[in-house]
Amino acid sequence: MGRLFYVEVADKTVDHVMSVLQAQGAIRELYYITHIDNVPSILKNGILSHSNIVQRNLNYTPIYDECIVSRRKEIKTPNGKSLWNFANLFFEARNPMLFRVKCEKDTYNLAIIGVDPSVLTLPGVYVTTGNAAHSQSEIVAPSIGMMSSILRNTKREFWSEHDGSKRKIMAECLVPDEIPVSYIRAIYVADHDSKLKLEKMGVANSIPVIPEPHMFFTQSEIVAITPKLFVMQGDMFFSRLQTLTVSVNTVGIMGKGIASRAKYQFPDVYVYYQDLCRSRRLRMGFPALYKREASTDYQLADEPESMRCLNGETWFLLFPTKRNWREDSDIVGIEKGLQWIVANYKSEGIKSLALPALGCGLGNLEWKQVGPLMCKYLSILDIPVFIYLPAEKKIPEEYLNPSYLLPC
Repeated sequence: MGRLFYVEVADKTVDHVMSVLQAQGAIRELYYITHIDNVPSILKNGILSHSNIVQRNLNYTPIYDECIVSRRKEIKTPNGKSLWNFANLFFEARNPMLFRVKCEKDTYNLAIIGVDPSVLTLPGVYVTTGNAAHSQSEIVAPSIGMMSSILRNTKREFWSEHDGSKRKIMAECLVPDEIPVSYIRAIYVADHDSKLKLEKMGVANSIPVIPEPHMFFTQSEIVAITPKLFVMQGDMFFSRLQTLTVSVNTVGIMGKGIASRAKYQFPDVYVYYQDLCRSRRLRMGFPALYKREASTDYQLADEPESMRCLNGETWFLLFPTKRNWREDSDIVGIEKGLQWIVANYKSEGIKSLALPALGCGLGNLEWKQVGPLMCKYLSILDIPVFIYLPAEKKIPEEYLNPSYLLPC
C-alpha cells in the first residue's frame, strides 16, 4: 500500500494534482477485476465499458451477478450517460466486491489489472465516493478535496458495514468507453499456478504478471501439519471458517491486535465479551463460545443478500490468553484453554476452527514455544483447523517444520 498524502492546493489542474499525488506515493495504481480468461482480450483491446463489449460482440467471461450488473445500466453520471458506458476501476482492489467474487468463483481464475493512475486525467473521467451503484455514493469530476477523501477511505485492510467503510472502500474511477492498453502496468494473480496459466496464454511476454495472495484474501506459506491441521500466513477474518478465535484478556479491554479488529468489525462480539467480563464469567482456561446467527459474509461481501454461497453462521471463540491487558500472555492458561477446546468442541458444535498464534505478537510469547503446544492439542480435533501466524514478526522456517511442531 502507498502511504497517504493529503494535498491542499487551490486552482490546480488534475494533471498537476496527479503528479503531486504520485510523487508522494499517495496513489500507486487503480485496479480492474476480471476473469483470467479475459486477460488476452484486454491486452489486445483495452479495458472496455460493458456497452462497448456488447457492441463489439466480444467473447467475455463475466465474474459478477448479472442482476447487480444490470442495475448499473439504470444509474446515470452527471453527463446523463449510463454507468454501462464507462470502464470502472477501483482505488482499492482488495474490497467487498472482490471478496464476494472470490467466495462465488475459483480464486485462481481471477486476475486484477493494475492501471496507471494517470488515467484519471483522461477527458470525461468521473470518480465516486463509494460503490457507484450505491444510493449514497456521489459521482463527481476529480478534485483536490474529493481525491483526498477517496484515498483516505480506500487505503485500509478491512472494513465494516456500521460506519460506511464497506461502501466507501469500493470507490471507483469511471473512464468513458475504454481504457487504452498503454495504461496497463501489471497483472496480479493469486498464485504461481495462475501466473503459469497466463504465461501459457503468452501474456507474460507483454506485461508483468505478479502473484499477490494477500490481494486475493488467500493464505500464503501454508504448512500442513496433519490432513486437517494447517499453519499459515494470512488474514483469519477472511477465512470463512465457522468459528474464529479471538485472543482476549479477562478485564474487558479490546485495545489492540486481533481483539481490536473484532471490536471494530463485529460490535456484537464486543458487547458479548463485555457482558462476560462484567459478570466475571470469562476466566483463564475457559474460552467462551459466542454462537452468533449472522455470517461474517454480511459484513465483508458486497450485496451479501443475493449471494448463492452465503455462510450460514460465524461463531467467535473468545480465548483468554492473559488476565490483564498490561501483562504478557500466560502459557499455562493457554494450555488449559486448548484442553477446553479438545474436551468441548464436539458437544459445542464447532465444525471448523481458525486461531491466531495464541499469545504471540502482542502477547510477547515465542512461536517456537507456542506452536508445538497448539499443534499438540489441535491435532487431536477431527475438524479443519487453521492456525494463523503472527503478522508482527517473521517466523524462521525451522519452527514451521511439521516435525518440529508435531514431533512423533
